[in-house]
Amino acid sequence: MAHRVTGVLIFFFLFVHVLDTALVRVSPEAYDEVVATYKTPLVALLEYGLVAAILFHALNGLRVIAVDFWSKGPRYQKQMLWTVVGIWVVLMVGALYPVLGHAVREVFGS
Repeated sequence: MAHRVTGVLIFFFLFVHVLDTALVRVSPEAYDEVVATYKTPLVALLEYGLVAAILFHALNGLRVIAVDFWSKGPRYQKQMLWTVVGIWVVLMVGALYPVLGHAVREVFGS
């Protein structure tokens, strides 16, 4: 279920991204205004959520491929799921500062 949810979330992000990027052809000033609204701590949290969705979707996709194409995949799918979750958590901890660092500096002024 999480794989499908993250896939839908990524699709909606890409849809919005294409729309706001296309705005530059219509009105560069409007594009600049929209992009300026993205420089907030709330959007930084949403970016972190996007990173979380992409990483989980990618890692779990590899697990799904292994389950489908490896003869022992179905037998080990639970262990592979927990491996995916463990790798995902480690990568998400590693993504904290690169993704949220600028938002924390903006909020706390350091």
